[in-house]
Amino acid sequence: MFRQESSILACIPSCSNSLQDGERNMSRYNLDSLMDWVYGGVDPRFAGNGGPECAAFLSMKQRVVESLLLTAISASEILLGFLKIRHSQENWQEEGTKGRQGKQESLGKNLLLVALCLTFGVEVGFKFATKTLIYLLNPCHVVTMMQIFLLACPPCKIAMIIFRLQMHMLNGALLALLFPVVNTRLLPFEMEVYYIQHVMLYVVPVYLLRKGGAYTPEPLGNFWWALLSTGLLFLYHFTFLQFLGMITEVNLNNMLCPAVSDPFYGPWYRMWASGHQTLMTMIHGKCVVLLFFCITPVVKYIQDFIRLPTKKIV
Repeated sequence: MFRQESSILACIPSCSNSLQDGERNMSRYNLDSLMDWVYGGVDPRFAGNGGPECAAFLSMKQRVVESLLLTAISASEILLGFLKIRHSQENWQEEGTKGRQGKQESLGKNLLLVALCLTFGVEVGFKFATKTLIYLLNPCHVVTMMQIFLLACPPCKIAMIIFRLQMHMLNGALLALLFPVVNTRLLPFEMEVYYIQHVMLYVVPVYLLRKGGAYTPEPLGNFWWALLSTGLLFLYHFTFLQFLGMITEVNLNNMLCPAVSDPFYGPWYRMWASGHQTLMTMIHGKCVVLLFFCITPVVKYIQDFIRLPTKKIV
């Protein structure tokens, strides 16, 4: 009897060990399954998509030197822009509260919100289908989420801040339209959704500019919001995106190797990009605002001209 009891007791630790091993295997399986959904579908055979060759495109020494230099510059831009904007805090706080006294949200804003959510939802579905959810961290998708927030959130100071920041982050949409990278989009309508999403990145700001109030841009001569946006974009690229790209060997927004359509393809492509993208970020948002205010009177004149004959007939 005592021998049988001792043998049964001896089995208890082994059973608990097997349960612990099973839990470890299950958690490891869940983690592997999650990582497979995140970037398991990234095919390194496509040029500029990722993989060991893409990750080794730049030497580690060059990558570290470039990252330290541009991270320091980005942090300086963020600090300078923030201090200058904070110095003029009273003006932009007043602008942010103007929209609270406006009318109820219009039908057009709600329809635009639905259209943007549907477009982005289809894009997210494509990412699930191709197991490339990691690409949702690219700046254009982040700006799309910012615009969804702007359309869903009532006018307030936070909405005004996000609106002014995203106005100077639209240069990525222009580059995506001028130099599209669609060699990995093989599903039906995946390429069409790519273009629709990037076009809508311009439609939303133009619509919000028409509403005014909290969606009023800073004066054309004020470049501190553009400087703050530039610093945030480059810091996001050279810290988070690059670190995540090196771990996963996924070419997030071309931080590991240049795109196939990059006109500055070569070992110094990131330095070229930091130069022309800084310039583009600083002036692109201003050009959008200037173009909007130039075209608005023309559109209004055409609308009035069309309505005039109908009034005479009546």
